[in-house]
Amino acid sequence: MARGILENMSNAEAKNGIQLQPTRGFAWHLIITGLIGWIAAFSLTLERIHVATNPDATLSCDISIFISCKSVMLTPQASLFGFPNPLIGLAAFIAPIVVGAAILAGAKFAAWFWRLFAVGVSFGFLFVLWLFSQSVFVINVLCPYCMLAWAAMVPMFWKVILFGAKDGFIDTPLRFVDFFDRAYSKSWAFTLVTELVVILVIVIHFWTWWPTLF
Repeated sequence: MARGILENMSNAEAKNGIQLQPTRGFAWHLIITGLIGWIAAFSLTLERIHVATNPDATLSCDISIFISCKSVMLTPQASLFGFPNPLIGLAAFIAPIVVGAAILAGAKFAAWFWRLFAVGVSFGFLFVLWLFSQSVFVINVLCPYCMLAWAAMVPMFWKVILFGAKDGFIDTPLRFVDFFDRAYSKSWAFTLVTELVVILVIVIHFWTWWPTLF
């Protein structure tokens, strides 16, 4: 009986255009980007503890007057919800690692799970965009470990969103189906463009500061 219910659910999803068949490459993508983001969050957490125990400490990521983790982590933006932002990363970046590992182990998730996962990744991406804007345009200081987390979030976001649009758990107009089928295989291009825009903004905004590094 249970098997029949599952088959009926699969047939219903197929009729709605939902495939839900992530590849091993997709799984490894989640694991690798999740690990990079988690390592960045873990490094920031260690550095925050270091500052808490010794406010005068110079951190390993304090490179110059405008590239410094310490300068950023002591601002209100670094504790948006009343506790250090890296703690959010420590918890949040575990999710894609677990999901990727589960896919490799043969697990299959329902459409509602993928929708929730896509929402979570989207919120993470928007949070990163906000942190980027605050760091560059308000604080005027770059945090190396923060930028590593940003770099991990961008490819994760595009891979998950384009996968959702391709496999049907994110509703898209029928006329765009072929576009998203092609776009998913070129998610690296969306990532590259996004990362280049971020780099260009940083280079231009801090243009007069770069000579101070040499």
